[in-house]
Amino acid sequence: MTAPAAEPREAKKAFGAIKAPPALPPQAIGRYDLGCVAGAQRIPVNGDAWQAMRLSRNRYWGHPALISYIETLARDVKRLDGLPGILVGDMAQPIGGPLLGGHASHQSGIDVDLWYNLMPARILSAEEREKFAATNFVDQTTLAVDPARWTDAQTKLVKRAASYPEVARIFVHPAIKKALCDSAGGDRAWLQKIRPWYKHDDHLHVRLNCPAGSHGCVSQPATKADDGCGEELDTWFRKLRAPRPKPSGPPKPQPKPKPMLVTDLPGECQALLDAAESAEKAGPTGAR
Repeated sequence: MTAPAAEPREAKKAFGAIKAPPALPPQAIGRYDLGCVAGAQRIPVNGDAWQAMRLSRNRYWGHPALISYIETLARDVKRLDGLPGILVGDMAQPIGGPLLGGHASHQSGIDVDLWYNLMPARILSAEEREKFAATNFVDQTTLAVDPARWTDAQTKLVKRAASYPEVARIFVHPAIKKALCDSAGGDRAWLQKIRPWYKHDDHLHVRLNCPAGSHGCVSQPATKADDGCGEELDTWFRKLRAPRPKPSGPPKPQPKPKPMLVTDLPGECQALLDAAESAEKAGPTGAR
């Protein structure tokens, strides 16, 4: 007698339920928006030059290469740029995969959101880390950075973040990209990694290249070999300034998007989920 087929499982609910990763060799698997991460590590919530935010989300996990990058960046901005340190936002879930909300990416353990707000001189409480709002650095009316908020410190942070060879690209609001283009002077090579994208007015999104040894990881195509301060940026501003079309009638009901299923992910991710669920059933000895 044939066993009944298993009920399809929604990926974000299944991956979002995992509290800790099983002990496995580090691997970034699949794409940033269709993948997972094995052997993820948790960044310490407090470091000598960083503090992690929104701890209740349990999104402060990443491939060891990402942990190393964040810690190196934080110490370098303090040591080399005279900044107090950084605030670390969303990374990945314990085994990556689709998130319950907020991002389509951050799935393979090589993405991190860093706030433009710099680290305060004191240790934030758990409550402050949940409630403290990231500052919007863009005037949405003029589509320019707010000069009362955006300073040389933010420019130093983004430039330093882009300076490491493992960085594939950094996403910022188009207005922030323009401010960086306008102030860069003759040193412009680092601007190639800075790409405009929707939102990103209160944080920069860093994405690393696939780490060495992660053979199932799919890198993004390389960025264009220019500073991105020309036609590409102009196109973004045309899109942002374009008037919204007036509705011709009542809005038509839109079909509900089809949820991503566990079976839509790479087979390695499905096996990783099985291993993580088994480890959690076995107790804390199965998790790192």
